[in-house]
Amino acid sequence: MKTELHIHTSHSCDSLLSIRLLALLCRLNAVDCIAVCDHNTISGAIKAKQYFLKHHINVIIGEEIFTADGEIIGLFLNSEIPAGLSSEETAERIMAQGGMVYIPHPYDTKRYKTVLRTDKIKKLAPVTDFIEIYNGRNIENSFSQKQQETADKYTDPSQTVRVAGSDAHAWFEVGRNYMISDSYDTNSPSEFKEAMRAAVRKTAPCSAFSHFHTKIVRLFKLLLKGNFNELYRIILRKCVKGNKEVS
Repeated sequence: MKTELHIHTSHSCDSLLSIRLLALLCRLNAVDCIAVCDHNTISGAIKAKQYFLKHHINVIIGEEIFTADGEIIGLFLNSEIPAGLSSEETAERIMAQGGMVYIPHPYDTKRYKTVLRTDKIKKLAPVTDFIEIYNGRNIENSFSQKQQETADKYTDPSQTVRVAGSDAHAWFEVGRNYMISDSYDTNSPSEFKEAMRAAVRKTAPCSAFSHFHTKIVRLFKLLLKGNFNELYRIILRKCVKGNKEVS
């Protein structure tokens, strides 16, 4: 069974990947199950789950939540969890609805603002079901090594399953990073966890265009919404950073 974890759709602020196109890509790549984990929303995952039924592709409803301490993914969710809460409360809310706690990209110097703090990774280890030791958007091989080291240092493999996360935001990223396992009940979190524990991780290098693509998409969406204040802040930060690098 081919499972692709941590996928974004157009319901994320930095993706234009429509649910219809995602379904087509999953069929073309023989993907049996995906975990849709949009930023701070489950609306895309719910719509995908309904639409994918007729294509015989299973969808796990997830959410990549921006907590006060960095990002945490919740899988098998029934209701949306708001952004900005502490990592502890976020994990509690995930578990309260029978969901599973998943830590994405536990190391990435290019996305340091979204990486969950290591002290929180350690604190949440007893309740963490999954941690990425490979993320499809790692732009350097050293990131994967550091992610593995972080997982080994702070989490117990008997409790926390090591996985490869796709983190696909665009059509050209789908079907490149996934898990191969025996069949499991996609409605059973416990069966899913055991299947991922025994699964084989299949990985591919990050496309050089991936991060540039999401930056352009985010700016485009802000422009469409007329959110010029945020656009101005982003451009200003880039200019300040560029001036510092030059000096």
